[in-house]
Parts: sequence; structure tokens; C-alpha cells
Amino acid sequence: MGYRAVVTLRMVGAGLGRTGTLSLKAALEQLLGGRCYHMIEVFGRPDDIATWQAAAEGSPPDWRALFADFDATVDWPSAGFWKPIADAFPDAPVLLSTRVDGPTWWRSASRTIFDTSAPTPPEMEAHRTMWHAVAGNTFTPDWADEAAAIEAYERHNAEVRATVDPARLVEWQPGDGWGPLCDALDLPVPDEPFPHTNSTEEFRALRGLGS
Repeated sequence: MGYRAVVTLRMVGAGLGRTGTLSLKAALEQLLGGRCYHMIEVFGRPDDIATWQAAAEGSPPDWRALFADFDATVDWPSAGFWKPIADAFPDAPVLLSTRVDGPTWWRSASRTIFDTSAPTPPEMEAHRTMWHAVAGNTFTPDWADEAAAIEAYERHNAEVRATVDPARLVEWQPGDGWGPLCDALDLPVPDEPFPHTNSTEEFRALRGLGS
């Protein structure tokens, strides 16, 4: 039997970016009929930038107020604060999305979210500053270094596994599809294929980073 959530957030994402989180966002929104907080949400909620900046600097928000309009979270920035969010929503399963190993994750992250070769538009400067604060303070300040980033990725995943009650933890990798999510939420598996989006190639094309 799945671990049934009974509060506003019905799933707390602990998986870092580039672990299929945008696909998970689409999947969870389909399953839950509500919204899933992902980094992409920050673009439409500019006031949240200062909230995450303050959280990265040691002043966390009221998590229930921040996520009042959401049913789940995945991806950064919330993954950097998965533990206090999970504490605020103790009945929600904790979703740890990962890649097959650290080097595989790094190959994707280094060519997308960690690629700083594209210039930052002025209107995105506050977002960039916030992202650097979140990554530097909750992940590693050396996130652009391959060895340091892989070590931090593996340390993060190990901490989640060691901290979360196994009955509450949901592990998922791209390719696992609906099953782990539906089991945890005690929901039927949809007839539709699992959504797959935001590949490395799609991300780089959107950012104008080239092939």
C-alpha cells in the first residue's frame, strides 16, 4: 500500500535538477490535478526570488504559505530545502529522483543548468543571483567543478536515503514511469504514456547554447 498524503503538499521532491524533474512536474500535475512547484514556477512568481534568496541565506519562509497553491514540489530551489519542507508536511511522501550514477547526472547538468556560457539578460540577474545562492549554500559552492558537484550530488542522495523513513521514501529514475508515483500516492496508473520533456538538447536549444 502506498504512503498516503493528507495535507496540502501531497509529495515533497528531494531530487536535484536534471533528474527528470520537469517530466515529474507534468506527471504529478496530471495525477494530482493541481500544480507542482519547479524552478520554472519562479519565472512566473518573481516575488519568490527574494523568498528563496532569503532561505539560502538562513531565513526560511513559512513553507505552508509559500506552497499554499501547490500539491507537490520537485527540482531546485525547493530540493535544496527538502528536509524542512518535509518536516512542514509530515504526511507527504518524499520523492528522490536520481540518475543512474553521478557522472551521468553531471553530463546533463554541466551542459544545461550549470552551463554559464550564455549571457544573463539583465531581467534575469536577480534570478541568477538567487540560483547561485541556493546552489552554493545548499549543494556546494564549487557546483561548476565536476568532482565537487558529483560528490555533492551523491552526498545529497545518501543523506535523503539515510534520513527519510523507508515507508515514506519514493525513489524514481527517468524510465521508471508512473509506477513508483502511483504506488506512493495510492492512485491508478494512467492509460497515457508518461510525459518526457526538457531533454539536454531541448534545454540547450531554449537557452541558445548550441549543440
